[in-house]
Amino acid sequence: MSEQTTEVQKLAAIAADLGLSAELRIKAIELLGRLGTNEALRALLAVAATEELIRDERELALRQAGAIIKAGH
Repeated sequence: MSEQTTEVQKLAAIAADLGLSAELRIKAIELLGRLGTNEALRALLAVAATEELIRDERELALRQAGAIIKAGH
């Protein structure tokens, strides 16, 4: 498993962990968006599909995913 895949998995786990603060989850979502890879895109879509998260976090994940798509990844 590549180092980048591991990073994406860790950030996705943080982004979906309801035991962590919203601030930390939001930061993880933003970092996934900055990675801009196909793996990050899939992780962001999975986060957006996590119904337990608050709407703002899910919408942020969708916006970040949209930015990756617009960038051509």
